Amino acid sequence: MSKKNLPVYIAVAVVFAAAGAYLGLHKEQSPVTATAPAGVTTPVAALYQQTLPDAKGVATPLAQYKGKAMLVNFWAPWCGPCVQEMPELSALAAGEEGKKLQVIGIGIDSPSNIAEFSDKYKITYPVLVAGMSGTELSRQFGNSGGGLPYTVLIGADGQVKKTYLGKLKFDELRKDLATL
Repeated sequence: MSKKNLPVYIAVAVVFAAAGAYLGLHKEQSPVTATAPAGVTTPVAALYQQTLPDAKGVATPLAQYKGKAMLVNFWAPWCGPCVQEMPELSALAAGEEGKKLQVIGIGIDSPSNIAEFSDKYKITYPVLVAGMSGTELSRQFGNSGGGLPYTVLIGADGQVKKTYLGKLKFDELRKDLATL
């Protein structure tokens, strides 16, 4: 990322953060069910079909997380609220909850930007690179506006328990985790 492009990145980040905040405050998110008519792929099934590279380019099949509760966080390095919640997500993943829950970050940006970001910050959970296809995947989970951050709580049974648009409220998240 060059310094001459920094004002453009900041402007884009502000626009997305504002859109995410607006949608989070003005739209009630209802959980997406993980059941669908025969032959139709559910959002969770579509997630498990993905094999995404991590920040170092190593392919990670998401099917390996079947049968485990997951917290899937769609984010981008230029999204201020996304970056702000990462230390708490890292603490969650490294703490007691992390023994029962797999936290995954799905980055919506270029592999080089996510690699640069990952080198700079110490993140204790898998950070995967989806590029712009991550936006479409998040839309399958109900993120119709494509706002970031967008987080999906999936039970070990493969059912979507709750979705969160905007910066996570960790007190609320911990209450939701207690119901798993």
